[in-house]
Amino acid sequence: MLVCQCNMITQKEVEDTIVSLLDEDAWQLIVPAKVYHTLSKRGRCCGCFPNVVETIIRVTEEYHHRHSGAEGAEIVTYLDQVRALRERYGSRFNERRQKGYRAA
Repeated sequence: MLVCQCNMITQKEVEDTIVSLLDEDAWQLIVPAKVYHTLSKRGRCCGCFPNVVETIIRVTEEYHHRHSGAEGAEIVTYLDQVRALRERYGSRFNERRQKGYRAA
């Protein structure tokens, strides 16, 4: 599945990049800019960044479930908090317009 149309980046490429970054350091902070830099790309319209953030959360959660036994519950709790903050603050506006606004 295509994640970024501007750079022609697939979901599989993003997932593989996240796993390779986690293999280097399992506790590093991974953001979309770091994923794009590793892929030697850059965000153009940045419309794909919310999807990349969701992919980062999902892949990181799966990675830590596979590689750590006892700490899994703590990791999931933290990622749920990140997801809740994103829903609370990240999706309030779309291009500085309110959701009810329609141009056409």
